[in-house]
Amino acid sequence: MHLNLKAKGMIFTVGGIKGGTGKTTISTNLAVWLSKQGADILLVDADEQESASDFTAWRDETHKGELGYTLVQLTGGAVRRQIEQLRPKYDHIVIDTGGRDTASQRAALFVSDVYLLPFAPRSYEIWTLSKVLALLNEVQPGRLTPLKIYSFLNKADTRGQDNGEATEVLRENAELNYVDFSVVNRKAFATAASKGLSVFEAMPHDEKAVAELEALFHHITK
Repeated sequence: MHLNLKAKGMIFTVGGIKGGTGKTTISTNLAVWLSKQGADILLVDADEQESASDFTAWRDETHKGELGYTLVQLTGGAVRRQIEQLRPKYDHIVIDTGGRDTASQRAALFVSDVYLLPFAPRSYEIWTLSKVLALLNEVQPGRLTPLKIYSFLNKADTRGQDNGEATEVLRENAELNYVDFSVVNRKAFATAASKGLSVFEAMPHDEKAVAELEALFHHITK
């Protein structure tokens, strides 16, 4: 199914305050998924760990330059300045930020339309909620229009009570707009990335991984 995304011109930031929540997996898969809808995509690596850049370099090497998107590295205030200039040149922009409250992430939030907040279902992940809320309380008043926020479980367990407990806490914070499109911690994501691929491209398909991401991505782009 091809979506009519070109007319929307959206900027997505994938972020948070805690590392290890799978932000780069979401960012790179979103960039590839959007490109497969026929859109011209810019992926911005605004994370000092440069994981999106590493993935893209390996993808470029293994697939002879057929990336499906353009990648740039930006940090600090340059994130806001450069994206404002680059926005007219691309259909959509995906920004991968680090797992800390950085100048890069704050700059990204001022120019983005959508803020994606993946949370892993562990107590120490949920403890960062107050920091995320404090960040949003500082950023939202400085924007012309409210930032659209989607929080969701990423690297979720296949079973156990941790998912439910994390979901309950996220639901209690209405500002985070929890959406029930969990992405389970599946081997398929690491296997695909090791080949420079998204889960949409890796063969054989992990139908569950594909279905989970498609459900999330359709929801945030509708």
